[in-house]
Amino acid sequence: MEGSGDEFMKYRSPLVSRYASKEMAYNFSDRKKFTTWRKLWIYLAKAEKALGLPITDAQVSEMESHAEDIDFVMAAEEERKLRHDVMAHVHTFAHCCPTAAPIIHLGATSCYVGDNTDLIMLRDGFDILLPKLARVIDRLANFAENYADQPTLGFTHYQPAQLTTVGKRACLWLQDLVMDMRNLQRAREDLRFRGVKGTTGTQASFLQLFQGDHEKVEELDKMVTEMAGFKKSYLVTGQTYSRKVDVDSLCVLASLGATVHKICTDIRLLANLKEIEEPFEKEQIGSSAMPYKRNPMRAERCCSLARHLMALVSDPLQTASVQWLERTLDDSANRRISLPESFLTADIILSTLQNITEGLVVYPKVIERHIRHELPFMATENIIMAMVKAGGNRQDCHEKIRVLSQQAAAVVKQEGGDNDLLARVQADPYFTPILGQLDTLLDPKTFIGRAPQQVTRFLSEEVRPVLDPYKSKMDVKIELEL
Repeated sequence: MEGSGDEFMKYRSPLVSRYASKEMAYNFSDRKKFTTWRKLWIYLAKAEKALGLPITDAQVSEMESHAEDIDFVMAAEEERKLRHDVMAHVHTFAHCCPTAAPIIHLGATSCYVGDNTDLIMLRDGFDILLPKLARVIDRLANFAENYADQPTLGFTHYQPAQLTTVGKRACLWLQDLVMDMRNLQRAREDLRFRGVKGTTGTQASFLQLFQGDHEKVEELDKMVTEMAGFKKSYLVTGQTYSRKVDVDSLCVLASLGATVHKICTDIRLLANLKEIEEPFEKEQIGSSAMPYKRNPMRAERCCSLARHLMALVSDPLQTASVQWLERTLDDSANRRISLPESFLTADIILSTLQNITEGLVVYPKVIERHIRHELPFMATENIIMAMVKAGGNRQDCHEKIRVLSQQAAAVVKQEGGDNDLLARVQADPYFTPILGQLDTLLDPKTFIGRAPQQVTRFLSEEVRPVLDPYKSKMDVKIELEL
């Protein structure tokens, strides 16, 4: 097959071909990776020159002028020949930088470029995710505020329970997302640079280059770390940085996956009840066989991908556990998959969730109907207390309500009818003293407790402050490819 059709002859990851944003796909691309390698070689040369090694301005300038123009075909040919990706790119860089060739990668090991680039990609990956998570929180906070006092049935065990509000339920989702925000921020800030550590982490090669001057070796590490945009490097490493760093990074993403799965499962359950729906385009088809269907496909996609995100954390856990002594190479192939896929998957589910939260549709009349079906049962305690205040006997009233409730329940469960408990109460002379109070006793807003006040305080104290650092990035809209 010729031309553009070639791409359909081999597997393509749907994470990139179907879902991921351009910025996250680029973050883990070969171009980002290998241009970062070249930048790291430039940082190393600059720092070594500044500290007295015989490296010229012309050599550094030559490297800088060729930082971006990578001959990927040549690099691939070199790797086939050398069976070593870093040396292949050293040779490719040296080919276009003949003057600088003798000092490229001077004193370094492969992990100088490999591990440090991975840390840059992790850092930049978090920087892409954090504003996206902030936008989801912002949209959901607006939703919670709008529906702070909209009564709705609460559910425990997925059985009707005491009333809450639509906005309060959204705050349960928000609380988990705010925790994820703090987790991602902490993981991002905890990242350090591997720095300039040498083959087994002892810096022996650099100590030799600087003729035993320990201070210059430490300064070299510090200078390169700062050039790469990190505040600190790890003081001790083996050949690699500790693979527990990957564990920490992917654990917070897996935890985010659990949050999104719970939120989107709730939305799917509520969609079945027809209380809440995700956005639905005019020409969107829900089912090829059933034209009336409006499937929650965005929420389903989030759940599907969130399961993958949660599963991926087992990779770095197992990898970290089997890094023998100063390192072993059985981490490499695994990390090429698990690190990018975790960030790509998190990126996709946040973009999709932003789209969902920007267009959630609430159906108050359906919610009210569901409340009417269940509220008479929930109001029985209020009715009993009102009767006692009116001079009735609690035990007598309890028995009356128990009998009428069972009769009403039989109509609902056995006959498929509506809950007629209220009509039965109104028809029973025993309850004459409180008939004038029934509307008040059955007002849904008297059953929601402090839910509206909790929403207001929670949004003010714990949600809005978290969004402050991301105000300039709040207006980005998501054009979701379905």
